[in-house]
This record gives sequence, structure tokens and C-alpha cells, in this order.
Amino acid sequence: MVEKNVVVGGSRRVWIAAIAVAALQTAVLGYMVGERAWGLRSGVEVTLKAAPVDPRDLLRGDYVTLNYDISRVPVSTLAGGPPKESLYGQVLSVRLGKQDDGYWGVVESSFGTLGPKPGTVILKSLPFDYVSYGDPADAAQAVMAVNYGIERYYVPEGQGHDIESARNDNRVAIAARVSSDGAAHIRSLLLDGKSVYEEPLY
Repeated sequence: MVEKNVVVGGSRRVWIAAIAVAALQTAVLGYMVGERAWGLRSGVEVTLKAAPVDPRDLLRGDYVTLNYDISRVPVSTLAGGPPKESLYGQVLSVRLGKQDDGYWGVVESSFGTLGPKPGTVILKSLPFDYVSYGDPADAAQAVMAVNYGIERYYVPEGQGHDIESARNDNRVAIAARVSSDGAAHIRSLLLDGKSVYEEPLY
């Protein structure tokens, strides 16, 4: 009789643990979807020009690799200079401003805090997993290679290569929403200035 109660009790604990894990997974997934939807709905919209990518970086699956003019941040824009410690794991804040051609470009950057300024938005990079300063022989032209988490765009099967060709011909841009915490979410992909793919909120 005692053994039966032990088995029943153990089975009950397993079920409770399974339900708790499922609830946690659902909550995390719901938070991720909600955060993205909130960013797309409430963020400031910026238009970013896609830059050509090394042709050896082929289409992987059904997504296009995207690179931007703002992916190379000039070291000369750094407010306060680079941190004294290693840049590995550091987050760069990048102030973007609208340019004469309608695209948004880098105005200022900092590994510290950038305050708000009218007509600009602050975009935060992903933590650095490597650091590249471009050509170290020319300090005035040194740049940092930066990722923002918007370097992939998933497309319908079979359409990626055409978009990659257009990207390498400088015909592709994206409209992104930047939320108040500096996170970017792609809203739509533009080809020759016209939206060809739009992201639903959910």
C-alpha cells in the first residue's frame, strides 16, 4: 500500500513539473511575440539602405543575408572613445539621423549612454562577439563592424536569389521600427523603393 502511494505521489509530481515547464515555455514564447509586436507597432520607423554582401556568403535556407551602411560604424563617431576593457560582450549605442537621400545614417555612437535628441533614434547593437576596425593603417577611416539583429530576412521559398541579386545591385532597403529600448525589427523589405514584403504584427 505504501509503495502504491509513493508511485501515485511521484506521478503527480511529474505531471506538476511538466505543466510548470509547459506554462513557462508558453509565457516565454508569448513574451517574445508580444515584444516584437509592440516594437513593430510603437517603434520609430527608419529606412535603412542595404549594402552589397560578399558573393561567397550564399543564401542559407529561405532567408537573405542583409548588410547595411550603418553596419560599419566609423570609430570617429565614438563619443568618449572605446572602453578600456575588452570590447567582447559590449553593446554599442548608435544614434541615427535622417539623411538628405531619405535613408538613416550614423550620427554618433557610444559604449556609454546617449541621451535623446530631436529627429534622431538610438539603435543598440548586439553584444560584440568579435571586433573589426577595418584598415588599422588609416585611423581616420577605421570602422567597427556591428550587428543589430536584423541581418536576416526570411523570404518565400525560391525567391531569395533574386533578392540577393537586387541587394548586390544596391536596389534593396528595409523599413525598420526602432523601439524605445533600442531594439530594431524589420517592418518591410523594399525593392527599388517599393515594399515587396511586409511583416505582420503576429
